[in-house]
Amino acid sequence: MAEYISFYMFLAVCLLLMLGYPVAFTLAGTALAFAAGGILAGSFDADFLAALPGRMFGTISNTTLIAVPLFILMGVILEKSQVAEELLGSMAKLFGGLRGGLGISVVVVGMLLAASTGIVGATVVTMGLLSLPSMLRSGYSPSLATGTICATGTLGQIIPPSIALVLLGDILSNAYQKAQLSMNIFNPETVSVGDLFIGAVLPGLALVAMYILYLLIYARFKPESAPAAIGERVSIGEILKGLLPPLTLILIVLGSILAGAATPTEAAGIGAVGALILALLKGQMDLKRLREVVTNTMEVTCMVFMILIGAAVFSLVFRGFGGEELIHHFFQGLPGGVMTATLFVMLSIFLLGFILDFIEITFVVVPIVAPILLTMGVDPIWLGIMIAINLQTSFLTPPFGFALFYLRGVAPESLPTSAIYRGVIPFIIIQILVMAALWFWPVLATGLPALLKN
Repeated sequence: MAEYISFYMFLAVCLLLMLGYPVAFTLAGTALAFAAGGILAGSFDADFLAALPGRMFGTISNTTLIAVPLFILMGVILEKSQVAEELLGSMAKLFGGLRGGLGISVVVVGMLLAASTGIVGATVVTMGLLSLPSMLRSGYSPSLATGTICATGTLGQIIPPSIALVLLGDILSNAYQKAQLSMNIFNPETVSVGDLFIGAVLPGLALVAMYILYLLIYARFKPESAPAAIGERVSIGEILKGLLPPLTLILIVLGSILAGAATPTEAAGIGAVGALILALLKGQMDLKRLREVVTNTMEVTCMVFMILIGAAVFSLVFRGFGGEELIHHFFQGLPGGVMTATLFVMLSIFLLGFILDFIEITFVVVPIVAPILLTMGVDPIWLGIMIAINLQTSFLTPPFGFALFYLRGVAPESLPTSAIYRGVIPFIIIQILVMAALWFWPVLATGLPALLKN
C-alpha cells in the first residue's frame, strides 16, 4: 500500500483542483501534508525537503525563464495597443469579398495574435469580442463562427514564440539531460527552447493552412452559412499599415532565434521593447495604460512562478514517495514498449487538460513522465510538439475545454452553448490529423531543427 502513496497524492491534487482551490497552494499544500504524514509514519525521508531551497535558487537563477515575463509583456502591450482590432479590420476588407473570407481573416489575425501573446485565454477572448459580433451580423453560422474563434485561439499553444513552448522547452531540457545521465551518457546532448520553436513552425503552419482549407470547403458547399461580406474596398497601403508593424515585430523575434543571433530570452527582450515602441508610434500608450500593462504582466508572471514553486514542492515529495519508480515500472510493463507508453502519456495529458491548465501540466506531469520516455528513446523535440498540440486539442474538446469556457464568457447569451460545441468538432478532427501525421512522420517536427543545426 505504501508504494502507491504518490499515486494517491496525485489524485488528491486533481480532486482539490476540481473543487476550485488555487493551483500553486494546492500543489505545495497537498505535497507538504502528505510529506508530514509520511514522516510521522516513517515512510518518507525528510532529507528530500532539504533539497527544496536549492531548487528554488535554481528557478530564480534560470535565465531561460526570464523569457516568460518578457513575452507576456510583449503580448499585453500588443493587446492594449489595439493592434488586433486594426489587423482584423484590414484583413476583413482584404478577404471579405470571398465566401468564408471573414473566417479566413479571423484565422490569419488569430495566428498573428497567438504568435504575439502566446496565451490561449487572451487570444480567444480578444477574438471573441472583436470578431464574433461581426461574423454573426454578416450571416455566418453561429457554430462555424464560434468554432473558428476557439480553434484559432488555441494556436497560442503551438505558434512560436509561445509561452507554452518556453516552459515546455525548459522542462524538457532538464528532463533530457537527466535521461542521458541515467543512461551513463556523461557528455549529454542539449535541447533548447529555440529548438522547440523551430520544430513548431511546420506543424503550426500546417494547422493554419488546414483551418483555412476547411473554411473554403465549408463555404463552397454551404455558401449561406459563410457568405461573402459586402463592404468598402481597401488599398494595399491600408492593409500594409495594419499588417506590417506586428508582422515585422514577430519576424524579428522569430528570425533572430532561427538565425541563431539571439536566445529566446534575448529575443523576448527585443519583442517587448519593439512592442512598446510600436504602441508609442501608434499613440496607444500613455502613463495610465502603461501602468495597466505592467500590472497585468506582473499578475500573470507571479501566477506562473507561484505554480512553478508549488510544482517543485509537489515533484520533490512525489519522488520521495517513489512515484517516479512506480511510473517507470508501469511503463516498462506495458505491451508494445515505447509506442504504447507514449500513447498512454498522450491520452493521460489529454484528459488532464480538461481540469488542469497547460502551466500545471507542464510543471507537474511533464517532469514526471518525460525523463522516462526520453530514456526509452523518444525524441525530446517531437515529444514537446506532440504535448503542445495534444493540449491544444484538449482545450478545444467539449464539454470541458478551456477555450470553450473563455468564449462562452464573452459570447452573447442568445448564442447556445451547443453551437460552440458543434463548431469545434471539425477543428478537433483537423488537430487529430496533424498529430497522426506527426506520429507517423516525426521528421515534420524534428527535420527543420536538425537541418538548421547542421
